[in-house]
Amino acid sequence: MVWPNKHYFCIMQLNHKTFGQGPPLLVLHGLFGTLDNWQTLAKRWAEHFTVFIVDQRNHGRSPHADVINYPTLADDLHLFMEEHWIYKAHILGHSMGGKTAMQFALQYPDMVDKLIVVDIAPKSYAGGHEVILDALLSLDLPNLNDRKEAEALLEQRIPEYGVRQFLLKNLTRDANGGFAWKMNLPSIYNHYADILADVDAAAAPFEGPALFVRGSRSDYITDADWPALKERFAQAELATIEGAGHWVHADQPDALFATVQAFLEA
Repeated sequence: MVWPNKHYFCIMQLNHKTFGQGPPLLVLHGLFGTLDNWQTLAKRWAEHFTVFIVDQRNHGRSPHADVINYPTLADDLHLFMEEHWIYKAHILGHSMGGKTAMQFALQYPDMVDKLIVVDIAPKSYAGGHEVILDALLSLDLPNLNDRKEAEALLEQRIPEYGVRQFLLKNLTRDANGGFAWKMNLPSIYNHYADILADVDAAAAPFEGPALFVRGSRSDYITDADWPALKERFAQAELATIEGAGHWVHADQPDALFATVQAFLEA
């Protein structure tokens, strides 16, 4: 086997679920997410594709490691595809997963059939998750009594009910019966700047078909981003989902399904 490039530091066997039959479609969640966030849509796409929903490193039930950056996440995906005898696939990623998908397309363009990026641009971002990170780190997990207590404590810093419920999906029981995070919160915190960073700007442009989907209520992909984006993804198309914010798949799942399906069938 040819091992991934110098950015890869350990063998990472990613947790995943598989549905359906047909050409492979790999789906990558965003920051603080898990593969379960995409399971409902994955089962719908499974009528046409073999869909792999994947926990990225330091998330869900995938292994933890200190390093987390986009070249490494792309290498994780490369190894995953090799392990499952997938030599070319449609790649869909949301937010952080969208940057992983873009990085993968730039590093391994011959392994990408069509690229779908949901509500993220190839650029550095200023931040915005600091309150969430601080709130999660403030929880005294060994002394939590139950999930209701965890939610009540998070509510003091995170007023949005939907965001709290999304984050609490990461809370699990450890081997001793106490609470723990499924995600590797210290690594995410320590490498948050790498998660905000741009994908590899030095790589040659990706020449394959690409669809960028944004929510009409989100500012993650702006009109001003489009010229620079097109320089790096020459065949990129843009679709805007009305009534959706950053979590397009949660806000408007039917519209996202139809948009992606039409692109893949074209």
